[in-house]
Amino acid sequence: MTFFADLTSRQVAELATPPPGARTPVLLLPLGAIEPHGPHAPLGTDPLISRGMCVRAAARLADDPEVRVLILPALPYGVTRFAAGFAGGLHIGEETLHALLVDVGTALIGQGLPRILLVNNHFEPAHLTTLRRAVETLNTGLGGRVAHLDLVRRRHAQRLTDEFRGGECHAGRYETSLVLADRPELVDTPVMRTLPHVPVTLAAAAPDTDFRQLGMSEAYCGAPAEATAEEGEATFGVLTDMLVEAIRELGVR
Repeated sequence: MTFFADLTSRQVAELATPPPGARTPVLLLPLGAIEPHGPHAPLGTDPLISRGMCVRAAARLADDPEVRVLILPALPYGVTRFAAGFAGGLHIGEETLHALLVDVGTALIGQGLPRILLVNNHFEPAHLTTLRRAVETLNTGLGGRVAHLDLVRRRHAQRLTDEFRGGECHAGRYETSLVLADRPELVDTPVMRTLPHVPVTLAAAAPDTDFRQLGMSEAYCGAPAEATAEEGEATFGVLTDMLVEAIRELGVR
């Protein structure tokens, strides 16, 4: 089984007390935010991408002799002040997000499952800062072996597309291609093809700004009209490579 919530209580207890030579369990927690992604892409774009990465990595490692990958139920709510003023944005504060992550992590660590990997695709700076702080809390004070696949770090970002590296990827070509590869029925393709390029980079956006102030009048930037499912599959391949590497690294800690 791939999904943690599909296990029975007895199966989880067996995971936490494996016999010698058994595979090391690594739990993946898909993260994101429910927020507007232009007039063409779904509100749940970010957690959809995170889940897609997790499913692909779990499939790739299904028969791995060293690690056993399980996907936790997604936490799809995040810090999303940038989306203020648009319908569909569901913002939670930093302390709420931190508390949720720490509580979930504490429950798992307390049951003998300390290896948890946060898989996130929402890149608002305040959200990322909160994830990093939660990892530190769980590892420093609670004995966790928790990690965060931080895609905006240079060593990861340089492996992704030009649009991602330029910071124009909110509901642009990068993210829209990923949704087309995973859930194409959720993209309004006729609308997508009409959208002009919006040259706004979120990489240096001030924390107190929002999409409208940045010039993203339709809650997207970049070039979604150029998105393709083929590019999305290729990008998922790179993302899955990075996730598998992070899983293996965590599995030997």
